[in-house]
Amino acid sequence: MKRVMLFLLTNLGVMLVLGLAVHLLGLNQFLTANGLSVGGLLAFAVVMGFGGAFISLLISKPMAKWTAGVQIIDGSPDPTHRWLVTTVARFSAAAGIRAPEVGIYDGPPNAFATGAFKNSALVAVSTGLLQSMTREEVEAVIGHEVAHVANGDMVTMALIQGVMNTFVVFLSRVIGYVVDKLVLRNNQEGPGIGYYVTTVVLDLLLGVVAAMVVAWFSRQREFRADADAARLMGHKQPMINALARLHGLDPGEMPKALQAMGISARPSGWLALFSSHPPMDQRIARLQQTPLQ
Repeated sequence: MKRVMLFLLTNLGVMLVLGLAVHLLGLNQFLTANGLSVGGLLAFAVVMGFGGAFISLLISKPMAKWTAGVQIIDGSPDPTHRWLVTTVARFSAAAGIRAPEVGIYDGPPNAFATGAFKNSALVAVSTGLLQSMTREEVEAVIGHEVAHVANGDMVTMALIQGVMNTFVVFLSRVIGYVVDKLVLRNNQEGPGIGYYVTTVVLDLLLGVVAAMVVAWFSRQREFRADADAARLMGHKQPMINALARLHGLDPGEMPKALQAMGISARPSGWLALFSSHPPMDQRIARLQQTPLQ
């Protein structure tokens, strides 16, 4: 509950700041004396919706290194580091992409992939993962993360987030206009208090719905990455073993921006609607039923 409340408050704060900035800069040009300019509003919504999503995508790799404290190990003489780099390179070659940077970070058992482009990505594993799994299980986890990169999941999720952001911005302002002009009968040329209150409330409420939709898409990408990892390994059992092992471990909290591309999360109850990962038992069952070819 604490995490959800933080999410809601963060979204409210972001939308308040954006709304105030738009008003002060005079960017509400889609609200004209002749009524609502749908074309202008749609263009505004697209810029607002996709702008933030793609800025986040472009800075995802340096932000990941900073927030998670990732140590890049390419070229390290340490035998474990060399094995990790070699494994990532082997799976990347099999997947037809350039080998991502490889890093490790201190933390509970988990791993993630990030980066704006397939051929300049980052795969990082935690010290907790290395300490709690066999090498074959770690290889399966690495295969899962390489699959995320090869499938372009970072870009896919940014596109989905951009579409949902656009939907939120556009619809909240259309409804805000209707409430302000038709319900509250504001006859001023510009927007009134009804518009601002309605858009802030709907930015928050629709943002929650959008987050649920994005999380659902993320869960489907996890099923695919599990199956692709099994294909890279040549058989399913290492990936099944890795998922079963993770099921009994606490993955801890990852930075919000990295959760969607991690290997593990711990959804429960209705909060599972906001989780980027399906429950482990569902992932294992789906993988067992999925053919390798």
